[in-house]
Amino acid sequence: MAAATPSPTPPGSLKRIVAASLIGTTIEWYDFFLYGSAAALVFNKLFFPESDPLVGTLLSFLTYAVGFAARPLGALVFGHYGDRLGRKKLLVLSLLLMGGATFAIGLLPTHATIGSAAPVLLTVLRLVQGFALGGEWGGAVLLVSEHGDAKRRGFWASWPQTGAPAGQLLATGVLSALTALLSDAAFASWGWRVPFLLSGVLVIVGLWIRLSVDESPVFKAALAAAERRTSEPGGAAEKMPLVAVLRHHWRDVLIAMGARMAENISYYVITAFILVYATTQVGLSKQTALNTVLIGSAVHFAVIPLWGALSDRLGRRPVYLIGAVGVGAWMFPFFSLIDRGTFGSLLLAVTVGLVLHGAMYAPQAAFFSEMFATRMRYSGASIGAQFSSVAAGAPAPLVATALLADHGTSTPISLYVMAAALLTVVAVVCARETRDRDLGEIEERTAPDARVRADA
Repeated sequence: MAAATPSPTPPGSLKRIVAASLIGTTIEWYDFFLYGSAAALVFNKLFFPESDPLVGTLLSFLTYAVGFAARPLGALVFGHYGDRLGRKKLLVLSLLLMGGATFAIGLLPTHATIGSAAPVLLTVLRLVQGFALGGEWGGAVLLVSEHGDAKRRGFWASWPQTGAPAGQLLATGVLSALTALLSDAAFASWGWRVPFLLSGVLVIVGLWIRLSVDESPVFKAALAAAERRTSEPGGAAEKMPLVAVLRHHWRDVLIAMGARMAENISYYVITAFILVYATTQVGLSKQTALNTVLIGSAVHFAVIPLWGALSDRLGRRPVYLIGAVGVGAWMFPFFSLIDRGTFGSLLLAVTVGLVLHGAMYAPQAAFFSEMFATRMRYSGASIGAQFSSVAAGAPAPLVATALLADHGTSTPISLYVMAAALLTVVAVVCARETRDRDLGEIEERTAPDARVRADA
């Protein structure tokens, strides 16, 4: 018998759930983006000092990309247990893993102290970061999506997405303040450690808030229905979530992966690679580049809920397509503005790019959540989102830096992002509109097919 659709969460409780998800994702993304900024600014000198400056940057971004390689594994492990045990428990674990790894990076000896062991340890900690983030995203957006109602799900589910620009804002803000207050020598010596060690304090705050929220009512209803089915004589045992996803939702997984290509690649070009391009190619200061990303991230944070609300009116697909087409079209003007070498032109390039990116990122949480049944939703959304990151976000700064080193111009980088935008447009056009779906109805339609006879 199908699980009844739970009543929508009261507005006051929903806001508390949103706050818990937002604060947790902000801390997680702060940790993750902090590494990316440090990789562009100091890690090449601290952990790869024997290399040519641009080669050192490439090696630094390679360790950055390693974190993405661990994200699919995190998606599989956290998705499996999140669909079996619940969203809340796994979100607490992901926060502990991410915060612990980031704090440890702040204590890590550099190449000058322990030699080649330093980049090895750095890479291991980066893997832990990636593993944790691979499990974080799905749980955070599902906790909000499954508490809210269908009419405003795009708006409410977009708030955990603001954790990315909020984390970027926090990480860049701390780095920007330190580079302004400290000399280059002091920052390279000890100043870079401060924002990593600060993560320990943030994790304590995040855990306190996350432990205070309730489990998703949609998940609890689906779990109760599954337990009733298995307790009946000759009842049915559920398949592993991964198996059920690949059997019943393989098309949705591929669409989610394609939808993330332009979103992921453009974001890391705009926020991470820009620190390299603006400082090495255009000759702007690190402070100027960090400040533009800081301001752009603040605007990004503000527009994401607006795009999410618009997706409740127009649908997930139209808003997503605005972002994909917009980002692809913006790439040549983006680099043209940066090449002018002024703070204003750099700020305009970054801000417009992030506003267009928000049109993809905002509806993504609700869009992906609405594709999958409850008892396989954590796995399905996480796999679709995180497996694509290996081919998209992971190599994006690395590919962009390599293209710049080989060609000495931004043209191939623009074409690279435009190709990703085309792929995303194709994926979203092939998707079904999900705006009006009820998450309980998805369970009713799909859950019986996801079971096997216990005696089979």
